[in-house]
Amino acid sequence: MAGSTPASAIASAALPRRRNLSPWAEAWRRFRRHKMAVAGLTVLLLMVLMVFFGPLFWKIAINEIDFSARLKPPTLTHPFGTDDLGQDVLARMLYGGRISLAVGLAAMLMAMVVGVVIGAIAGISRGAIDTALMWLTDLFLSLPQLPLLLVLIYLFRDKLKSMFGPEVGVFILIVLVIGGLRWMPVARLVRAQFFSLREKEFVEAARALGASVPRQVVRHILPNSLGPVIVAGTIDVAAAIIAESTLSFLGLGFPPDIPTWGRILFDSKDYLDIAPYWALFPGSAIFLAVLSINFVGDGLRDALDPRRVL
Repeated sequence: MAGSTPASAIASAALPRRRNLSPWAEAWRRFRRHKMAVAGLTVLLLMVLMVFFGPLFWKIAINEIDFSARLKPPTLTHPFGTDDLGQDVLARMLYGGRISLAVGLAAMLMAMVVGVVIGAIAGISRGAIDTALMWLTDLFLSLPQLPLLLVLIYLFRDKLKSMFGPEVGVFILIVLVIGGLRWMPVARLVRAQFFSLREKEFVEAARALGASVPRQVVRHILPNSLGPVIVAGTIDVAAAIIAESTLSFLGLGFPPDIPTWGRILFDSKDYLDIAPYWALFPGSAIFLAVLSINFVGDGLRDALDPRRVL
């Protein structure tokens, strides 16, 4: 009949059209469906905003001593209470949060860079190079991390402190030591991704068109293997924060006048019976930071997995 519309056309017009999303937009859509990951990201962003912009509004100095206010519980004047010298715990936590989070991010970046480079070289190579790099990776994996951390801190802390100052020197040392002992899982992960991707059709097509090996790696294989690496990086941030807190709690991290969350915990351990709040707040900050980062890692794992339907 003239002027009639086919039923298939009507049905297709009634169906909602799905927009063509870029891979990153699709990953963000998947990530938003992971409620715990969104909650973790929100908590983490709030903590970052507090530690970086909080001192602009809470102007109490971290080394301001008031013996008349020693070990005072939380009040309006000191919302997180005071320590054994009358110093404001909130001010010290805001300052120390910058260092703890910065150590975690810097160590994560170092571990990811070293791991991606070694894993990519091992994954694209064959024979002796791959075997030697994996032997080196297995060697580092077999080292006991905490005793090695302590030995390296003892050997190089004074030298770096004299070269760069007490705060910057210890920061560089801790980042190098923690990052230097966290790249092995990333390297093995990248190597496995390269083994899987280098035989795919799009890599074979690039190779047939004359693409060099570095171009195959940079343009085709590496971008498609970054999803699991990003997930592993979030876990490394949490591990680095815990490692820095452990070193500070053992008295081997930053100097006593530089308050990281771990150092505040170390200072409060002798007053748990009379001032439990002093340990409660930095311990809760470490717990929330690590938990939220792990939730973000779970959300990224689901969002960047193309086989998962959300």
